[in-house]
Amino acid sequence: MPTAPDFMSRDPLAPGFWDERFEKRFTPWDRGGVAEDLRRFIAGSAKPLTVAKQPPAVLLPGCGSAYELLLMCEAGWDATAIDFSPVAVARARELSGPWADRIVEADFFTYQPPRPLDAVIEQAFLCALPRVRWPEVARRWEQLLAPGGLLAGYFYFDDAPKGPPFGIARAQLDALLTPGFECIVDGAVADSIPVFAGKERWMVWRRR
Repeated sequence: MPTAPDFMSRDPLAPGFWDERFEKRFTPWDRGGVAEDLRRFIAGSAKPLTVAKQPPAVLLPGCGSAYELLLMCEAGWDATAIDFSPVAVARARELSGPWADRIVEADFFTYQPPRPLDAVIEQAFLCALPRVRWPEVARRWEQLLAPGGLLAGYFYFDDAPKGPPFGIARAQLDALLTPGFECIVDGAVADSIPVFAGKERWMVWRRR
């Protein structure tokens, strides 16, 4: 990981923590594009996600630069990306072209989508938050998704005490999610960036 500059904020629960890192271009979690498993998911899952012939409603929380949003919108998805960092939102809007209005400054825990979601994309959001908040994240995922909806993305497994990123154990992830979700895909990741290499899995969980 690159050497970190000096930062004023040390609390990842505060927007200022992420503002500083985007302002100083210290974003080692940012791959600069869309990962291959997610590309395949977007290309192959639009039809199964469609409910009553509507475009699937999809949320990308903690979106950062939101590279994925463009691909989702071009696939015909009703996709929204949210972040509580104003600097991250401004960056994402710069990159999103005609879809800039789909980037919303909002807190994941209070954001209310216009309708129940068909999918939530998980990409370095859970591991960005201290472990004490994880049960709240899981409950919010369950609240936001319609039955049969999908939680799809990358999950980071590690036992280092400090973060972010904060890693999880597989048994801990199962305990967190299986009350409300069933794991239907679990695969190795071939194109991880250095900060996640060898420690992440591509997973799809279906809301019970």
